[in-house]
Amino acid sequence: MEEHAETIKKDVVLVVDDTPDNLTLMSGLLKDTYKVKVANSGERALKIISSDSPPDLVLLDIMMPEMDGFEVLRKMRTNPATVDIPVIFLTAKAEVEDERMGLSLGAVDYITKPVSPPIVMARVRNHLALKGMRDFLKQKNDFLEQEVKRRTEEITAIQDVTILALGSLAETRDSDTGNHIRRTQYYVAALSKHLSANPRFGWFLTSKNIITLFKIAALHDIGKVGIPDKVLLKPGKLDNDEYAIMKSHTVLGKRAIEEAEKRLGIEVEFLRYAKEMAYSHHERWDGAGYPEGLSGDDIPISARLMAVADVYDALICKRVYKTPMTHEQAREIIVEGKATQFDPDVVDAFIALEETFIEITKQFTDDKEH
Repeated sequence: MEEHAETIKKDVVLVVDDTPDNLTLMSGLLKDTYKVKVANSGERALKIISSDSPPDLVLLDIMMPEMDGFEVLRKMRTNPATVDIPVIFLTAKAEVEDERMGLSLGAVDYITKPVSPPIVMARVRNHLALKGMRDFLKQKNDFLEQEVKRRTEEITAIQDVTILALGSLAETRDSDTGNHIRRTQYYVAALSKHLSANPRFGWFLTSKNIITLFKIAALHDIGKVGIPDKVLLKPGKLDNDEYAIMKSHTVLGKRAIEEAEKRLGIEVEFLRYAKEMAYSHHERWDGAGYPEGLSGDDIPISARLMAVADVYDALICKRVYKTPMTHEQAREIIVEGKATQFDPDVVDAFIALEETFIEITKQFTDDKEH
């Protein structure tokens, strides 16, 4: 049993030589320390090297008929499965040019015949040790890459669930919003993809940020959790005091996300964009919006995108205080708000994406509205 375990642990050395006496000589030298395989031609060697049980190291003669050692090594180095197997040339070709050729093709060593057994054993041992270290480091790197991938996926999943839970919480406070959150997410994603080709937006609307904006769009109304029901659900028009309370949902939303950041102890990029969107999506292009009266490019891009998405969806949906508008009516209001309420380029993108917006509303219809 112990002998079997020892055999399993032995490194495998392939000796390639077209001369039977040389194969016998090298096999005898190596067999007590390594598991030895032999091949009497380059073609036979490549079959063994490319098999399911490749050798750990190859001792390769150069002068062989049909396919010489140089050609064997060339083929090994073009095959991803065999490219990392160390090759030591063992040859009677003693010219410096031959040695230079062998090493330039990727051989790890070059030993000339007649061989010195101690030198052969030492170099085989050293190169197998180097290969073992390389394999160990590769396995470690592969493991670390998988672990990083797993942790990243885990963090992303937690992030997604957190956003969904918070967004759903805000949605449950207002029974009339239905699929508002989901629709606005897809509106924002469509606008982002379209505007990523626009020089004013392309620097920001990277593939990564488009995905982030889609996710955090679910939090744009998170501040409504803090609005009293008598204001949030009032069926009639809000008076001035009630409207002031309603407008405070932007500040409440920002504060809620800031509190989440504070508990984390670090600034998280996706939460920064979530703050921007929740806080500033009621700002107007002309500076007449709230809460800060920002105007033009001072309004974060995330908020400018949500401004169009949010208003469009509010217009076409039924609320306790209003009946739904048609797409055409909502479109007219959005177009009228170009360069006053909304970023003109975002409005142009909306117009170009009309059919997409209509499809999104159909996909996420609120049943009670129809």
